[in-house]
Parts: sequence; C-alpha cells; structure tokens
Amino acid sequence: MQLYHHPYSLDSQKVRLALEEKGIDYTSFHVNPITGKNLRPSFFRMNPTARLPVFQNGSHVIFDTIEIIQYIERIALVSVGSDGIAFSSDEVIKWMHKIQEWNPKFFTLSHVPEKYRQAVSKFLRRVLIARMAESHDLASSYHRKLKEAYDTEEKLRDPDVVRRSKEHLIRLLDEIEDKLNETAYIAGEEFSMADVMLMPVLARLALLNLEDEYINSRPNMAKYWSLVQQRPSYKKVIGRYFGSWRKYKTLAKTWCFIRLRSTLKKY
Repeated sequence: MQLYHHPYSLDSQKVRLALEEKGIDYTSFHVNPITGKNLRPSFFRMNPTARLPVFQNGSHVIFDTIEIIQYIERIALVSVGSDGIAFSSDEVIKWMHKIQEWNPKFFTLSHVPEKYRQAVSKFLRRVLIARMAESHDLASSYHRKLKEAYDTEEKLRDPDVVRRSKEHLIRLLDEIEDKLNETAYIAGEEFSMADVMLMPVLARLALLNLEDEYINSRPNMAKYWSLVQQRPSYKKVIGRYFGSWRKYKTLAKTWCFIRLRSTLKKY
C-alpha cells in the first residue's frame, strides 16, 4: 500500500493519523504541493486534480479522504479481526462529513503574509506552464489547473469568500465545543475517526498562530486539544513537523526551495 501525501496537506494528515491509529503499514511518498511536486506528469496522470492525498493498494486508487479512511478501517478489520476493531458508527461518520465540509483553503491563504502567498502562487503558475510545454498530452488538464490558480487569486480578493469560510469554521467549532461539554471526544467517550478528522484542523489553527482566538477561547476545546496532542499518532504525523520550533524548519526549507528555483528559473 502506498500513500502519496505531505505534512502541509490537512487531508494527508487525516489519512496518516488514521493509518497510525489503526496500525497499518504503508509506503510513504512525500509530494510537496507548495513546490509543485504534485504537478509532475507521473503524479498528474494518476490524479489530474493534483490534490493530496492519494492512496493506492495494487490497482485500487482512492482520492477521497473519507473513502480512504473507511477503506483503512476495512483493512484493519481484516488484519486485526472483529474482536479488536469495529467500523465507525453512524454518529462518527456524521461528524467526519461535517468536519470535512469545511474547506481550509481560503481561510489558510488569507492568513499567510501576502509576500509569501504571491511568491508561491507565481512559482506554481510557472511550474504549470512549464509542465504544459513538456507534456502535450496533459496540456488541457494543466490548463484547467492554471485557470484554477488564477480563480483562487481572484476569490481571495473577495472579502465575502474569506468571511464565509471563517463563519463556517466558527459554527463548526462552536458545535464541537458544545459536544465536548458532554463527552471526552467528539463522538463519545472513545477516540474515533471523527477526532482524526478534527486534529489537523486544530493543528492548522495553531500553525497560523490562531490558537488563542479559536481554540483557547473555548474551554472544552482547549482541554480536548491538549489531550489529543499527547497521542503517539499526533506526535508522529503532525508534531514532528510543526511542533514548537520545528514548524520554522519545515516552512523555511520549502521557502528556500522556491526562492532558489525561482532565481534559477528551474520549474
């Protein structure tokens, strides 16, 4: 089994957390979306959306995050047996979908300093143009991706787009805050795949230095966040890249790559 992913990708983090929680072995392939590695022809042919993660088991390839996690649950059930593990309940699945409905794209980009956001956007557009010239059979797919990049920049200039994303997030966190007043975890007293879906969202808020505004301002959420950060899966999937000073190392490495490639015009 192969997983194409990257620590920057929230959906990648969700799938990796599920794999670690279920104890499933897999082969890891890092595909950095900020440096355009997901736009390489070999990956683009497998997944023309260029989105992460991609899970492959033999000829079976899955792109949807929740479908991947449910597939992982089926694998775990076969591997461990019905006595040791069970499928997610309807309540868990409901929360998984509810959390997944929030798209972090515009919210995240709106909190990235414009200098860096514009530099990355320009770099990725040039990568797309270079790939179009190299792979004529994929030119139309690359062109659609290029249009999507321009559309993203246009939407970011619309304050209503960012406002709606923020309001959606606040409604979600408020609902979870109320739920955590009743139970230790989102869907009950036991850790579940619903928590796997939320942990990367909270980690993203922490990475953007918004922890006080969105997490610590909610007492139940703050307690929950401290609890889930102690899990080995969190430390392996998220903490090792974004815990304390590590986030600066992770981000600096990518930024240096983009600056160097841009200077050398190597796309």
